[in-house]
Amino acid sequence: MTYLWLKAFHLIAVVTWFAALFYLPRLFVYHSQALKEGDTQGVERFKTMERKLYRGIMNPSMVAVLLLGTGLLSLNFAGYLAQTWLQIKLGLIVLLLIYHFWCGILQRSLALDNNKQSETWYRVFNELPVFILIFVVLLAIIKPW
Repeated sequence: MTYLWLKAFHLIAVVTWFAALFYLPRLFVYHSQALKEGDTQGVERFKTMERKLYRGIMNPSMVAVLLLGTGLLSLNFAGYLAQTWLQIKLGLIVLLLIYHFWCGILQRSLALDNNKQSETWYRVFNELPVFILIFVVLLAIIKPW
């Protein structure tokens, strides 16, 4: 029963985290557009939205995913880590954590009016977690190895 509760809350946290991972870089696209257009009111609005999303939703969701995932692993640590699909999944999670903290660096940079990236760059950057999500879900459901 503990396994099912942990798994359910882990999945809820994953959905919340990915929603933020998809939305924050999209805000960067709009922020970059506002900068280009000289829309100072829009820029300030995006700074607020980005800060609140990163600190208030994205970080707590990431922490919940990691704690609940660790809880799931702890139920059969040696057994789970022996499975190749899970090793690959954990590697992808490390990449996702790098992406998450990179978003934080970009958020702080934009908050300081220090934008170094183009709108197009942010659009491409916004798509990166999609590929990780696809592979993580496939690995978790199909467990090919």
